[in-house]
Amino acid sequence: KVVTIAKSKKFRDHHGKVLLEGQRLIKDALEAGAVLQTLFFSTVGHVKELPEAALKGANLVKVKFEEIKSWSDLVTPQGLIGIFSKPDHTKMSYPAAQLSRSLPLLLICDNIRDPGNLGTILRSAAGAGCEKVLLTKGCVDPWEPKVLRAGMGAHFRLPILSNLDWESVPSNLPACVRVCVADNEDPGARADAASALRGAGRAGSAPRKSKPMAAPEHEDEEGAANACVPNLATQRYYEDWTQAPVAVVIGGETHGLSLEALHLAASTGGKRLVIPVVPGVDSLNSA
Repeated sequence: KVVTIAKSKKFRDHHGKVLLEGQRLIKDALEAGAVLQTLFFSTVGHVKELPEAALKGANLVKVKFEEIKSWSDLVTPQGLIGIFSKPDHTKMSYPAAQLSRSLPLLLICDNIRDPGNLGTILRSAAGAGCEKVLLTKGCVDPWEPKVLRAGMGAHFRLPILSNLDWESVPSNLPACVRVCVADNEDPGARADAASALRGAGRAGSAPRKSKPMAAPEHEDEEGAANACVPNLATQRYYEDWTQAPVAVVIGGETHGLSLEALHLAASTGGKRLVIPVVPGVDSLNSA
């Protein structure tokens, strides 16, 4: 059951559980108010270093280190695994230092599927002082073990709203927000809407291996589909774009930004933010 929680999003969602491994991550979760259900530990010393009050009401189960090692997918397990109720961001108490330094800056992840990328993005968002992070449908589950490891505790430092459809994204943004999209195409390369579509959202995109699936608007073809692509002004990332409040969309590794992201940016007067790269380099890593 422990292994299933770690590996199956469907199981996690159905039972409302997440698995956290390692002392630092479990301690961060407890201090933020996450509810611990069961703690598996191999030595009593591990337990003594956790906040005692937060352990009340939880099942504490001592097991052999070999058991934890067989459940873990870490190279060097720490001998501590916690099963938590799936955290609700509205009931969490984030660190005072984080809240006092947060900026009117939000991050929207658009179809980020690589666990390592998403974890690093969340960690960077916490470090930058983002107010919160929105994950649209199609993003990897933020409670997957690889995302948690790469996030290094970011999950318990700022609100993360996941599995949002684009219709609900505006209601989770501040009033009068300006939405910008990350892009690494050279502005001079955009001769028309078709060329804009080909490069759309590839800041954070790996080289395209195939065309996006689903909506025909994503495909690089002539006709009405291309006419639907908003023409956004472009500027370098180091020029001032932090007119508060602002949200930044980072596109996924394979297909870049979705058409919905571009339309949202256009409707709020947003721009494409460009990180210049050497000619011939196809793209930047999402994070």
